[in-house]
This record gives sequence, C-alpha cells and structure tokens, in this order.
Amino acid sequence: MTRLDRSAADHLEQALVDAHGRSSEIVVHDGPLRQSVLALAAGTVLGEHNAPPAASLYVIEGRVRVTAASGDVEVGADELVPITHERHGVEALEDCVFLLTTVTSVPKD
Repeated sequence: MTRLDRSAADHLEQALVDAHGRSSEIVVHDGPLRQSVLALAAGTVLGEHNAPPAASLYVIEGRVRVTAASGDVEVGADELVPITHERHGVEALEDCVFLLTTVTSVPKD
C-alpha cells in the first residue's frame, strides 16, 4: 500500500536536490493502468511528448502548467484534469507533486 502523502514528501525532497529538478516513481502498475507520483522543482519542464490513450493529472501540492497546441491549462493543488490527446508538456510553476494516471493501451473493437 502506498501512502501518497509520504511518497509526495519524499519525492519533492529528492526533486529539490536532483540535478534535473525531478523525481518520480510508478506506484500502481496493473495491466495497462499506470499511476505515477512525480515531483518537480519550480521551473522544471517536462518537454513535449506524446499522450497515452487516456490520462489524468491530479496535483497533490504546488502548481503546474500543462502546455499543448490547443491551449495551456494551469492546475493547482487538489485539482484534477484530463490530459489532452495531443502532444503536450508540463512546467512546474511552483515546487510541485502530482499523481499521473495513464492507460497505456485500449482494446480494439
């Protein structure tokens, strides 16, 4: 069992001393479902990348900006947003920790 509050605190502590300003861990891996805790120091950017078939981002602490061609979205603590189905990036506006939930594949009809 994972305690998100403890995991968030540990990863934020690690991100703040990491040369790249980040720390992460997969906390649930069940078939196509992945849930990961990611911590970013303020100003850290996860560059543009492809989106999985389905994803959401829940901010545990701090504030992030999800960037995409269709428009940017700022997300703060205790807010949950779906992740766009287009290439996107993430920028830490403050020291932050978030839970990223992804589905890596979907069955074909």
